[in-house]
Amino acid sequence: MRVATDIGGTFTDLAYLDDGGRLRVAKSPSTPGGFDRGVGDVLTLAGIDGGAGGGVEAFVHGTTVVINALLERKGATVALLTTKGFRDVLDIGRASRPDLYNFRYRAPEPFVPRHLRFEIGGRRAATGAEVAPLAEDDVRAAVEAARAAGATAVAVAFLHSYADPAHEVRCGELIAELWPEAFVTLSYDVTREWREYERSNTAVFNAYVQETAATYLDRLEARLGKHGITGNSRVMQSNGGAMTFAQAQRLPITLVESGPAAGVIAAAAVGAAMGVADVITLDIGGTTAKTSLIEGGEVRVTTDYRVDWTPDSPGYPIKAPVVDIVEIGAGGGSIAWVDERGRLGLGPQSAGAEPGPACYPNGGAEPTLTDANLVAGRLNPDNFLGGQMPVSVERARAALAGVGAALGLDAEATALGLIRLANAKMLNAIKLVSVRRGHDPRDFSLLAFGGGGAVHALALGAELQVKNVVIPRMPANFSAVGMLMTRLRSDWVRTCVLPVAAPSGPEWTAVWESLKRQAAEYFAAESVGAGALTFTGSVDARYLGQEHTVTIPVDTAAPIEAILDGFHDAHEKLYTFRLDVPVQVVNFRLAAAAAEAASAVAWSPAPDASVDAARKGLRRVLFDDGGTLETPYYDRELLPVGAALSGPSIIEESGTSTVVHPGQTAVVDERGSLVVELSARREKRSGA
Repeated sequence: MRVATDIGGTFTDLAYLDDGGRLRVAKSPSTPGGFDRGVGDVLTLAGIDGGAGGGVEAFVHGTTVVINALLERKGATVALLTTKGFRDVLDIGRASRPDLYNFRYRAPEPFVPRHLRFEIGGRRAATGAEVAPLAEDDVRAAVEAARAAGATAVAVAFLHSYADPAHEVRCGELIAELWPEAFVTLSYDVTREWREYERSNTAVFNAYVQETAATYLDRLEARLGKHGITGNSRVMQSNGGAMTFAQAQRLPITLVESGPAAGVIAAAAVGAAMGVADVITLDIGGTTAKTSLIEGGEVRVTTDYRVDWTPDSPGYPIKAPVVDIVEIGAGGGSIAWVDERGRLGLGPQSAGAEPGPACYPNGGAEPTLTDANLVAGRLNPDNFLGGQMPVSVERARAALAGVGAALGLDAEATALGLIRLANAKMLNAIKLVSVRRGHDPRDFSLLAFGGGGAVHALALGAELQVKNVVIPRMPANFSAVGMLMTRLRSDWVRTCVLPVAAPSGPEWTAVWESLKRQAAEYFAAESVGAGALTFTGSVDARYLGQEHTVTIPVDTAAPIEAILDGFHDAHEKLYTFRLDVPVQVVNFRLAAAAAEAASAVAWSPAPDASVDAARKGLRRVLFDDGGTLETPYYDRELLPVGAALSGPSIIEESGTSTVVHPGQTAVVDERGSLVVELSARREKRSGA
């Protein structure tokens, strides 16, 4: 068997391919006190226990441990060793204020207090040449002071070490000699990309979560052993690939968006199987809603990622490869509230798994989006988690009525208002990855998953006028399904500012060859030969005189001039103009992956599948425009290929429900996906 588990804020999901190639899923509540327990629970629920686990060929895990440690500030005490004169780089940051007219604005507090930042003599130039030798006595003094101050981890970030890391390497050797038990992160080991503040903060974050991640993965490995899973275990990375437990313990910052990245990878695979290359994803879980854009079948990976970002706070940068995802606090467990002006709000606070939404057996007192969908009739209380979890409509209605009283609304009207508010937040997030970046949503399909994706997607798709909405099989476990499709992968970046012109050819070739050698050495340690690797290249380019860049895919063997047209087109699409001036490349990027085949997930409909057999009954459902309607609801597993269901209707399965609105039609395609055609798509205006 191939097995994957994904920890969310509310549920732990499992997907696996049994020895017959059949896809199976399971879901159980997450266990915040020790997430490895939740993994054990869902393995037991699926029957992968003891001797049965002995047949597991591969295990892939997605975890929120790293992002939670950062958001909750539950990591190690870190000391930062930096170049003399750069002690305050974490305070200075970008020296900008995102909330421009807020004179009470305060910059985010650095994760390393000033007394734990130590200046080290020595300097390298931007070319990598040594300007002044490393002051080794400064390193020794800093280690002694950091240890005395209670630090348990050390981050080292020297100026221009992306060009030549020799000073950082020697500093790491000294720390290992003087303080072998410390967790140490060297910035060049995390990224070879320039920008001093971002690189320093990334090194700090890696050191901050290293002990937490190492402890968690050790506990998880022990728990897996109890289930007979003793080898070939991997962790899902934020870049859409997987890495071994040992590598993840060394570079845990690469796991910051571990689970969500897998969902985007799976969405690209489903789109490819359907012949759809342009897809917008919508992943609604228990805590957040996430969206990403896939163009031409390619998942975009970026190193411009920020933790704890809000419109009025810059958050904290991480220069690690992350699938480009926009995330907002609007999930099923997001809590509703009313502010002092009498306005309804939603999130980002979440009820999580403990206590959970008000409808849960031991749920909280505050209403959530899940409670709203339950009261609106969009979720079936008798089929929550396939009937595993009893939920109470009465508790949900009482919680909503409490908030509604402040608004002068009853529970049903409050539920509908909350659903509309959530949709507005999700709509804005989708526009951030599409319209704001020069993409027209009408050119894309919307593919929705997660426990709440199918509940909200069809209303959002109609508003965006997308081509259609696709609800794949097993949407509530879709990120875990995506992990079954992953392969070992690592991303490499090198800052090297060069003109896009033929005379630079030898230097370009040298950079690509250097990156490929690094990748081959990395995978050789995992017993993967260079011949089994596939390489994908891209560059960050800009017009001469510009500060920021545009990332474009390139063939590493193609002539330099071949990238010019692609750059001009990409720049015009993003910024609406192009220039007739020289072009520079700033960063070279190489993604290397083991060329193992992704798992094909076959599907066969139930032998007695029919629309009549799938129909379960009628219930009253509250819709945005149509009011409360008597609505048929169906068991998705019993729908045959080609079945067409017109709205209003509800299509239920374990973990979620697809809400088909009046005027819409859902069709089961040959892969088992629900493809929903939307009513009245307006044609694109000429020139739009």
